[in-house]
Amino acid sequence: MTGKNIDIVVLDSGIEAHPDFEGRIASFIDFVEGKKTLYDDFGHGTHVAGIIAGSGRMSGGIYRGYAPEARLHVLKILDNKGNGSRNAIRKALGWIVENRVSKKLRILNFSVGTTENDYTLHREILASVESMVEMGLIVVAAAGNLGPRAGTITAPGSSRKVLTVGASDMLQRSFAYSGRGPTMDCVCKPEVVFPGKRIKACAASCENKGWYCEKSGTSMSSAAVSGILACYLERHPDATNRDIKLRIRECARDLGYPMNVQGWGELNIRKFLGNG
Repeated sequence: MTGKNIDIVVLDSGIEAHPDFEGRIASFIDFVEGKKTLYDDFGHGTHVAGIIAGSGRMSGGIYRGYAPEARLHVLKILDNKGNGSRNAIRKALGWIVENRVSKKLRILNFSVGTTENDYTLHREILASVESMVEMGLIVVAAAGNLGPRAGTITAPGSSRKVLTVGASDMLQRSFAYSGRGPTMDCVCKPEVVFPGKRIKACAASCENKGWYCEKSGTSMSSAAVSGILACYLERHPDATNRDIKLRIRECARDLGYPMNVQGWGELNIRKFLGNG
C-alpha cells in the first residue's frame, strides 16, 4: 500500500519542489506572503511532507515516506520563524472547508499547534477542526513538545474529536518532551504514540543540509501516522473517524505508561495495515 489516490492536507511552513514530491503536490496556497511558487523558508513543512509522502527518490528509496503515492495539498500558515498568525490559520481552515469535496480531501495533518494560553484562538481552532471531523475529514494532530508536564497538549490536538499523536521515544528521561494530557476540558490525550526522534526526511534548501535532514518531535510522529492512515484508506476507502480510532486502539502496543502519556500505546503498523 502506498496511499495512492488519497489526498492529504498539510498545514505547515510550506513545501519545496523536492524531487521526492514530483507530480504529487496538487495544491500550494501561501497564507503568509501570498506567493504562488513552491517554497519553504523554515523547513518544517518540507520535512513533515517527506515523512508523509516522500518517494525517497533522491535516497534510492531509503528515506521514503509512509504514503509515497499520496497527493499533497500544502497550506503555508507558518512564517520563516515557525510562527503562525490567527488570520493565516483562519483562512487556511476556510480553504479546507471550501475545497473538501472538489479536491477529495481525506486527511488533514496538523503538525503545528497553539497552547491553551491564547484561549480565544484555541477555541476557534477547536471549533473549526471539529466541524471538519463532522464533515468526514480525518484530522491528525501532534501532541506538541511541551512535556513532560501534565496539560501540555497543544491545539488542535486537545480536541476530543481529532486523532492526537505523541512521540513514543520522547516519553522518558532527558527526552520527555512529548505533550501529555489531560486537556483543559479534562480529555485524556493523546490517543496513540509513534516514534518521532531523529527522523530523517526531505530537507528544504534554507537548511543547507542536502536532500535530507533529521528532525525530532511529535510533528514527525503525527506525520508518520497520517501517512500510515493514507495507506489504510487506500484499502478501506469508506473508513470513518470512528472506524479508524477503533482500529488504532486494537493495534496499539501498551508501553506501560499512563493513558495521559501514551494513550492506547504505540501503533503497530504491520497489525494496523494487515488483514482482519
